[in-house]
Amino acid sequence: EVQLVESGGGLVQAGGSLRLSCAASGFTFDDYAIGWFRQAPGKEREGLLCISSIDTRVDYQDSVKGRFTISRDNAKNTVYLQMSSLKPEDTAVYYCAVALGGGCFLSYDYWGQGTQVTVSS
Repeated sequence: EVQLVESGGGLVQAGGSLRLSCAASGFTFDDYAIGWFRQAPGKEREGLLCISSIDTRVDYQDSVKGRFTISRDNAKNTVYLQMSSLKPEDTAVYYCAVALGGGCFLSYDYWGQGTQVTVSS
């Protein structure tokens, strides 16, 4: 069974940093693209960053460019989202997702349950 489990969320002060993890199982991890998304209350889900099966990186949102970094550790079947200079507007549920096609501009097939990130003022 394909599973994606996010972890690392929590409460952090504005300006702080947080590292999210997405542990994957049930598929050949390094063949696929992995993306990070978020959804704030009352807002549509938005894509943040993606890393492809060949480790190209895509920024979906200018608002996080330079502050968020995506990486993957294929040996651990894990993708990370390193977040720094966090702002209250970064508060959201963060999700990881996998695109079986391997590219960051394809549809995503599987999603994790999300992890809550709350940034205080």
